[in-house]
Amino acid sequence: MFELLNSHYNYFAVMLLLGIGLYMLIESRNLVKKVIGMNIFQTGIFLFFITLAFRTGGNPPIIKEGGGPYVSPLPHVLILTAIVVGVSLTAVALALIIRIYTEYGTLDEDKLKQLYYD
Repeated sequence: MFELLNSHYNYFAVMLLLGIGLYMLIESRNLVKKVIGMNIFQTGIFLFFITLAFRTGGNPPIIKEGGGPYVSPLPHVLILTAIVVGVSLTAVALALIIRIYTEYGTLDEDKLKQLYYD
């Protein structure tokens, strides 16, 4: 068991990040904590895609004589784009949270539902 964890520690880290992020999204009533949970979950997905892109003995995709297995740059490019989108999404979410707080005076999800429906 320890040998399996030692050889695939990155998958363990992915599952840990996904679990923590999902737990924070489901269990937290505070909107800021939900955004933090979303970012942790997103980081787990980024790590998963980068882990899948790894190739042992892979070379950069520069074609030369006697080439070998090449590493595809596509997953890395997609993750860079996803990071930019994630930062933008976080900024918009936090701006909306600030607006909600100034309007209603709370960030608790249950209190906001109660204020909205009353």
